[in-house]
Amino acid sequence: MAAKPAILISRKIFPDVVEHLRQHFEVDHNDTDGVLAPAQLIERLQGKVGALTTGSERIDGAIVQAAPSLRIVANIAVGYNNFDVPALSSAGVLATNTPDVLTETTADFGFALLMATARRLTESEHFLRAGQWNRWALDMFAGAEVHGSTLGILGMGRIGQAIARRGALGFGMKVIYHNRSRLDAATEAECKASYVDKATLLREADHLILVLPYSKESHHAIGAAEIAQMKSSATLVNIARGGIVDDAALAKALKERRIAAAGLDVFEGEPSVHPDLLTVPNIVLTPHIASATIQTRRAMAMLAADNVIDYLTTGKPRTPLNADIIGKGART
Repeated sequence: MAAKPAILISRKIFPDVVEHLRQHFEVDHNDTDGVLAPAQLIERLQGKVGALTTGSERIDGAIVQAAPSLRIVANIAVGYNNFDVPALSSAGVLATNTPDVLTETTADFGFALLMATARRLTESEHFLRAGQWNRWALDMFAGAEVHGSTLGILGMGRIGQAIARRGALGFGMKVIYHNRSRLDAATEAECKASYVDKATLLREADHLILVLPYSKESHHAIGAAEIAQMKSSATLVNIARGGIVDDAALAKALKERRIAAAGLDVFEGEPSVHPDLLTVPNIVLTPHIASATIQTRRAMAMLAADNVIDYLTTGKPRTPLNADIIGKGART
């Protein structure tokens, strides 16, 4: 019997997903869950035809050139800014991600973070835990209205649309959005959302939520200049990617109360967090957990696994990022 081809799982994942992969491959599983340094990653990729990765592993031209047997890298994430996709395509390595399966869960969390930010949940909990609650006051931790307010969405893909539906249908919010390209009329009607330019979005939103992919173009899409255009009563929520917000500029604006509050699930250079963000009270901070339900994280891992299985057994991955290489230039 021929030996099974070998693959790498770069981080600890669900045991049933590992067993699913073992039906097809010899599996090298980094179940210690420590992030592999580039040299370690290269070493573990030797002789591997596929790899399941997370956003913690940077897969670039140097990595794939040093792993000549590698044919596919499957991200357990919808975002893929950890992949140098042009370099992967040039080397004939397929890249995949996990869209759709996390849309609703991430939208739920985005709205939860918006609510927590607007209603000052973290700030008030810290106050209570510190034993400072000894009386009631009419204006004690009075936050911002959500129902009937204006929801601004920057980035209107699947998750942005799901958030728009929650805001419009569940909370009677006026929804405005800005995107690289305008949605078709039917989708706008379904989301009850109106397209505006970025300046209008910043100026009019009571609550601004960021759901756009990270790229060189979107780096610091929200910086000091953009924050200055927002209402002083506005809140800002980032569930997209670190680097889209200039965290230092945001911390300064929060300290000076130039916007009311912010909620962040992603950070520049995470898992490090800009120290100034930790010193301002008017912020809600979570450790990149927007898709973190057991069902969704398992579905993400299983989709990544199925991408590897399908591509290496049938040549037909489910969610490719660079499908144009299949059959013409792909490694074999």
